[in-house]
Amino acid sequence: MPEHEKPVVVPHVPGWARGGRELCAQLGAELGPLALCVDHIGSTAVAGMAAKDVYDVQVSVADLDEAADAFEAPLAALGFVRSPYVRDHVPAGREAGEDPGDWAKRFWSRRGGAASAVNLHVRRAGSPNERLALLFRDWLRATPDAVPAYARFKCVLAENVPDTGTYADVKDPVVDLVAVVAEQWAAATGWRPHA
Repeated sequence: MPEHEKPVVVPHVPGWARGGRELCAQLGAELGPLALCVDHIGSTAVAGMAAKDVYDVQVSVADLDEAADAFEAPLAALGFVRSPYVRDHVPAGREAGEDPGDWAKRFWSRRGGAASAVNLHVRRAGSPNERLALLFRDWLRATPDAVPAYARFKCVLAENVPDTGTYADVKDPVVDLVAVVAEQWAAATGWRPHA
């Protein structure tokens, strides 16, 4: 995400779910068949969750470089700007023995104007970072009792950091903790991405 922004977390907006569906449909149509899946992820995709008023969308692709080249023009036409970020945070304990390419991504953002603010994450289908984004969302959806605590954490954090870079650095270890519990939930329930 653009690191210079001051994070502002707002109460849940009921229209986020509909807006996310519409945004995913629009992006799927514009990006074509290289976009294998287009998913609304992140806090705006969770009922009742406070969030930054920015949609997070994940586009799953077979090849990151091919997709990045093909997506550049249609995304620019929609007001997206490509970012130099090409790797996600790797959760603690996941580094050993994994291919560094497993956490690679391409990233665009859209800010300003009449259109909704968006963080667009393009990840390789089947990669751990693609899976984690979907798992985190689905675990929160399935565990509504956890939503107020995570929302409160984000609100307090946003009030006490100067920018989104710091916000992400502090939030990542908490996401790592949630991921441990979410993985246990996935194993117990048979959860799979895109099931």
